[in-house]
Amino acid sequence: MKRTGSEPVTARSPLRMRLWFSVWGLIWAVFGTVAFALTGRTGWAAAFGALMLVVAADLAWVVHRLRQNRDDAP
Repeated sequence: MKRTGSEPVTARSPLRMRLWFSVWGLIWAVFGTVAFALTGRTGWAAAFGALMLVVAADLAWVVHRLRQNRDDAP
C-alpha cells in the first residue's frame, strides 16, 4: 500500500524536547535538593535527591538515543 501523506518524510522525534525537559527537571531537582538540605528538611531533600537520580538517568538515556540515531537523521 502506497502512502500518500508527507508524514513519514517530515516526522520528527520527540527526543530533543524530552532532552530539554530533562535538563529543566534536573536543574529544579538539584535546586530542590540543595534548598531542602540547607533548611534541614532531610525527608524532602532525600525525595528531591531520588528525583534527581531518576531525571539524570532519563537524561543519559535520551542522550544515548540521540547519539545512536545520529546516523539515521536526514
